Amino acid sequence: MEKKTGYVSNTDKKLQTIGHRITSIDAFRGFTMLFIIGGGAFLGRFHKVWPNAFTACIANHMKHAGWEGFYFMDLIFPQFLFLVGLLLPIVLLRRLEKGVGRTELYRGIARRTLILVFLGLVNYGLLNFDWPNMRWSSVLGRIGICYCIAALLVMHTNWKVQISIVAAILVGHWAAVLFIPVPGHGAGVLTPEGCLTTWLDQKLIPGKLGLGLYDRQGVLSTFTSLATTLIGCLAGHWLMSSKTERQKVMGLAAAGLSCVTAGWIWGKIFFISRNVWTSSFVVYAAGWSLLLFSLFYWIIDIKGYTKWAFPLIVIGLNAITIWVGQRVIDFEFSSDFLFSGMATYLGGLAPVFLAFTVLLEKWAFLYGLYRKSIFLKA
Repeated sequence: MEKKTGYVSNTDKKLQTIGHRITSIDAFRGFTMLFIIGGGAFLGRFHKVWPNAFTACIANHMKHAGWEGFYFMDLIFPQFLFLVGLLLPIVLLRRLEKGVGRTELYRGIARRTLILVFLGLVNYGLLNFDWPNMRWSSVLGRIGICYCIAALLVMHTNWKVQISIVAAILVGHWAAVLFIPVPGHGAGVLTPEGCLTTWLDQKLIPGKLGLGLYDRQGVLSTFTSLATTLIGCLAGHWLMSSKTERQKVMGLAAAGLSCVTAGWIWGKIFFISRNVWTSSFVVYAAGWSLLLFSLFYWIIDIKGYTKWAFPLIVIGLNAITIWVGQRVIDFEFSSDFLFSGMATYLGGLAPVFLAFTVLLEKWAFLYGLYRKSIFLKA
C-alpha cells in the first residue's frame, strides 16, 4: 500500500484537473473492444437483411482492407495501442512521484509484457507443441512489446524525445521500404511479393506466417506499431498538462484533424496499409483515434454525460479478459443452443438476431465479472 502523506505531487495536481480515473478512457477502450467481440459482425449482418448501398457500406467497413486501403475495422487495433500509450504517462509518472521505486516498476512492466506475450502464443497454438506450424507473432505479443518499450521511454525520456522517436520511426520505415533493395525484386516494390516487409518476415519469423506470404504482426510493422503507442503517450502527456479542459479537448481534436489530413496526403504517395502498418497508416489512424477520444473525453469527463457509456465501461474494464476469453469460451455454441429455436421464427432477421445474442452473452459475462469487482489484468 502507498503511504498517505500531506504532500501533493505535481502529477497529482495535474490529475486533480482530470480526475483520478479518466472514465472516458475506459469507455473508449470498451468502444474499441466492442468491434472485436462481435459488434462488427452484428452490424455487418444488416446487409444480409436489408441489402442496399448504405448497409453495403457498413458491411464493407466491418471487415479489414487487403494489402492496401483503410476500413473502419482497420482502426481498431491501432486504436487499442493508442490507448495503451495514453495511460502510460498518467500511471507511471504518478507512481514515480508517489515514491514507488523504479525496480518495482521494472518488475511490473516485465511481468505484464511476459504475460501478454505468453497469452498471445497460447492463443496461436503454443500448447499444441507443433512448432513448425505455429504462428509466433501475435496481436497480444505486439501489445506486450509496444507496451514494454513505450513504458521504459516514458520513464526515462520526456515528450520532446518521444516525438523525435516517433518521427524517426515513421521516416525510417518509409525510407527502408522504398530504398532498400529486396533480393529478386529490387527497391521500392510495393506489392505483397516484392515488399521489404514480406522478405524480412519470411527471413526472420519462424513457423507459420499469419497471412501465408507475410504476417500482419511482422518485423518492420512492430516498429511502426510502437510509433502508434507513443502517439498515445503524447496524448497522455497532453492530458497531464496544466491546460484547461477546453484547451485539452481542442488540442486533441486539432491534432487529430491534422494527423488525418497529413496521413491521407502521405497515403497518396506511400500507400495506407494496416497489413504493413505503413507510416501513412500510423498517422492516419492516430488522427482518427485522437478525434474519437477527444469526443469521448468531452462528452464523458467534461460534460459529465456518463450513464450512456456504462455498457462500454463494463467491456473496457476487462478488455484483455474478453480478448482471450472468447477464444476459450464457445459463446457461439451457447448462443445457438439458447436462441436458435427463437431465431427460426424471425425469418430473414435471424442472422442479425443471432449475432446480437453472441455479443449480448459476451457482455453478460463481463457484467458478471464487473458485479463481482473482478478485473483481470495482464
